[in-house]
Amino acid sequence: MAELSGLLLVVVILALLFDFSNGWHDSANAIATVVSTRVVSPSTAVLVAGVLNVAGAFMSTAVAKMVGTGIVDPQSVTQAVVASALAGAIVWNFVTLLLGLPTSSSHALIGGLVGAALTHGGTAAVKFSGLRSVLEAMVLSPFFGFAIGLVLMVILSWVFFRVPRALALRLFSRMQLVSASFMAFSHGANDAQKAMGIITLALVSAGVLPTAEVPTWVIGSCALAMGLGTAVGGWRIVRTLGMRIVKLEPVHGFAAETGAAIVLLATAHIGLPVSTTHTITSTVMGVGAVKRLSAVRWGVTRRILSAWLFTLPGAALLSTICYLFLSKLQ
Repeated sequence: MAELSGLLLVVVILALLFDFSNGWHDSANAIATVVSTRVVSPSTAVLVAGVLNVAGAFMSTAVAKMVGTGIVDPQSVTQAVVASALAGAIVWNFVTLLLGLPTSSSHALIGGLVGAALTHGGTAAVKFSGLRSVLEAMVLSPFFGFAIGLVLMVILSWVFFRVPRALALRLFSRMQLVSASFMAFSHGANDAQKAMGIITLALVSAGVLPTAEVPTWVIGSCALAMGLGTAVGGWRIVRTLGMRIVKLEPVHGFAAETGAAIVLLATAHIGLPVSTTHTITSTVMGVGAVKRLSAVRWGVTRRILSAWLFTLPGAALLSTICYLFLSKLQ
C-alpha cells in the first residue's frame, strides 16, 4: 500500500506538471491574437489569461469524467500506465514547444493514455466507443472553428463596411479585450479538465475513489497549475500562431477568439475533450481566408498540420517507451 501511495503521488505530480506544460504550451491559444494585434502588452495578456484559465476550470467536470472513465477502463489500468501516459504527453509538449509548433496537448494526452493502456492490457483496456467519440470531436472541431471564424468575419465585414477604418480599429481593439478574455476562460474550461480526469482515473484505479466524481482539491490544484503555466507564456508558439499564419488586425483577432471560444465552451458543456490549439488555429485560418486565400501562409500551415498528424502516434510511442521502462523497474 505504501508503494502504491508513493506511485499515486508521482502520478498526481506528473498530472499537475502536464497541466502546467499545457498552460505554458497553449497560452498562445488565449493571447496570441491580442498580443499580435498590439491591443495589450504580452505581460498583461498572460497574467489576465492565467487568472481566467483558473476561473474557467471551475465551470464543469464533464470533460474530466470523459477523460477519466470514457477512454480507458479504470479497472484495467495501473498507476504505471497513467504515469507513462503523462510522461509521454509532457515530453511531446516540451519538444513541440521548443520547435514553436502549436500542437494539441489534448491529442498528446489521449495518445499517451491509449499507447500506455494498449501496451499494458491490450485492446481490452481501451474503450473504443468512447475513443471514437473523442476522435470524431477532435477531427470536426477545427472544421467548425474554420467555418465559424469565416462566417463571423464575413458578418463583421458586412456590418462595419461603411465605418471609417480608424474608428473600427479603436472599436475592435476594445472588443478584443472581451473576446480574448472569453477565449482564456473557455481554454481553462476545456483543457484544465483533462488533467483532472487523469488524476481521477488514477484515484479510481487505485481504489481511493469509489466513483469518478472529481474531488474539489483536484479541481483547484489543476486550475492553479494551468493558470501558472499560462502566466509563463509559450512565446515561440505565440509568434507562430499570432504572426506567421496570417497578418492579424483587431477585427480578425476578435472574430477568431469569439469563434474558438464558442466551440470550446459548447464541447466543454457536452463533455468532449477537443483540442483548444486546433480550434483557435483553424479560426485564425478562417478569418484570414476572408481576405483572400493567399493571405494565409499555407507553408507554415502545412508544417502545423504535419505536427498535428504526428501528435497522437508520437505521444503514444513515447508513453509506450516510458511504460516499458517503468515495467523493468518494478
